[in-house]
Amino acid sequence: MNPFECYTLYLSLKNHFTKDTYDFHKYCGKSRVSVQSFYKRKDRYFFEKLSRQKNKKELIDFFVSNFTSVSDPSTLWIGQIIREGECNYIDWKKRNQSLSYTFKNEMEDILSTQGLDVVFGRVKGHPPILKKYLSGKISIETMSILDKIFGFVKDFDKDINDPVWEIVSKKIKKYSPFLNIDVFAYKKSLREIVL
Repeated sequence: MNPFECYTLYLSLKNHFTKDTYDFHKYCGKSRVSVQSFYKRKDRYFFEKLSRQKNKKELIDFFVSNFTSVSDPSTLWIGQIIREGECNYIDWKKRNQSLSYTFKNEMEDILSTQGLDVVFGRVKGHPPILKKYLSGKISIETMSILDKIFGFVKDFDKDINDPVWEIVSKKIKKYSPFLNIDVFAYKKSLREIVL
């Protein structure tokens, strides 16, 4: 992978996580960008360095891990990735390597004090599940798995008119295709926790 391809991959994933109309998988990671615009960038050294260190799959994971680690992907800039990128990538890999364990622990913690109907219910303000996510008690992976199981994001989109939820909702929807999981196994795990 050359530096320009690395830059194109970065832009494609940035568009995926920040624009409603762009889908990384649908467009196969392609983006309209010119070589001239790449060479005008002052930060192109970062892409040159990255292209030597990682292959395409690792670069996709690296950028995905960074876009999902921030509260609002549209505010993420390349300088922040340069500073914090590797730590975010390592944390993301750890979570994904032990995804079923992480999911089980986070759900046990949440459901130890409340039932599923309360966690997804809305009395006033944000639902408890969203509050748990915003406080860092559950990961974006668990939110995405729960959406694959229950499809709660569509319901919340109808009921909640809030900029915080809009950002979280978009992040869950955009991250979900990158999460290749056996939904049936997670349903079974959740059923064991609830019963």
